[in-house]
Amino acid sequence: MPSHLVVNELSKKYDSFMALAPTNFDLMGGEISILSGPNGSGKTTLLSCLTGLVPLSSGTVSVMGYDLYRDEVEVRRRMVYVPDVPRFYLELTAWEHLRFIALANGVEKDFEQKAEMLMQKYGLWEARDLFPHHYSRGMRLKLGVTLALIRPFDVLLLDEPTSALDEDGVSMLIDELHGLRKDGVAILLTTHDPGLIDQLADRKLLIQNGEIRATK
Repeated sequence: MPSHLVVNELSKKYDSFMALAPTNFDLMGGEISILSGPNGSGKTTLLSCLTGLVPLSSGTVSVMGYDLYRDEVEVRRRMVYVPDVPRFYLELTAWEHLRFIALANGVEKDFEQKAEMLMQKYGLWEARDLFPHHYSRGMRLKLGVTLALIRPFDVLLLDEPTSALDEDGVSMLIDELHGLRKDGVAILLTTHDPGLIDQLADRKLLIQNGEIRATK
């Protein structure tokens, strides 16, 4: 599989503090890469830089050959990010969030069947007409995952995706990620869970003090 995401000399500096040292890596289609490291080491900062939520201090990021800044619209069509604490619109119910994302990405065909399937699968169907701020943290994380899955993508970024999930939710997510890998999606997730790393990682990355290196 070709590289779906390519990082070249990416760094992030806040005044004199180097949050991310210059780094190079790529994400391959059909591969799950897992980034681990201590709290405050730069995991979330890296994902925020990869998505453009935090501006780079140097370097480039490309997704399917499209530059993060020069081709932002094309990049956002192909990459999805689920943060550990997803944020939602106050005015929209969970179901309306799914419809909004589907419409924004031009995948409204068969929306209702797919949305119901996802919400049933992740245990959100009975709460579909509630506003997300009434959800538990685990339910909000599951909603963030369903919002990602309602649309097509080539690259999936997940920040601590199992941090608020129960055992069944973790098992379901693992199965989902295995399926996406078979479909050729490039996946990068962060976690502290060694069990999750053992079950999923095709490639392991470690970040310490803002420096990233591959591990065995």
